[in-house]
Amino acid sequence: MRSRRSRWLLALFFAVAGMLHFILMPSYMSVMPRWLGSHRALVIISGVCEIAGGMGVLWSGTRRWAGYGLIALCVAVLPANVQMLLDARTSHAPALIQTLLWMRLPLQGLLVWWIWHVTRGRAAG
Repeated sequence: MRSRRSRWLLALFFAVAGMLHFILMPSYMSVMPRWLGSHRALVIISGVCEIAGGMGVLWSGTRRWAGYGLIALCVAVLPANVQMLLDARTSHAPALIQTLLWMRLPLQGLLVWWIWHVTRGRAAG
């Protein structure tokens, strides 16, 4: 029961995160590192991948590959997370915002662990 709940929560997390790429597209495009081109396309692709990966963890036949894809996605979006922090520091954003953005970076590691646990670990069954 616990592993099933974790799978559904992970699926919901990524499905909502993916939908937000379309609802808040200008915000997502604004945090893209400048050295990356095609910001709109990358936001769309990452949103679709989050939704597909989230749904993929729900079925045993796709769970493992969805996990690999979501982990790769977490690595791929790391530059945007770093860019958000750099922009906040440059614009002298409030300390709380900067602290939250700093905390977000190691939380990516926890997210990767959760994905691995749900899609490959004991909870994957």
